[in-house]
Amino acid sequence: MSGNPDDERLAELREKKMQELQERAQSGENEEAQQEAQERAQAQQEAVLKQHLTDGARQRLNAVEMSKPEFAKQVKQQVAALAQSGRVQGRIDEDQMRDLLKELQPDRKSFDIRRR
Repeated sequence: MSGNPDDERLAELREKKMQELQERAQSGENEEAQQEAQERAQAQQEAVLKQHLTDGARQRLNAVEMSKPEFAKQVKQQVAALAQSGRVQGRIDEDQMRDLLKELQPDRKSFDIRRR
């Protein structure tokens, strides 16, 4: 005796819905794991920066971050990489940070206006 076609269709829909819910749950777990890993990496980077930057250098970097967040993020990554590789002796002070920012800043396009 075969089941009612409506019952079979309903069972198919339930099965499909369960698979979708399971897939969403798995992707949600992956996103949470990625978020957690990113937060851990950021906390580690901040700890390295605190260890290798003086207060003045950190304040200068924070000021840059307010106006140019992407550029500040790149500078932080660069400083953390330098510190972790052992290429930073001592702590970076404000003058060294200023030089580093000038060095890492993309070339500005200058416009020469000549009057004739």
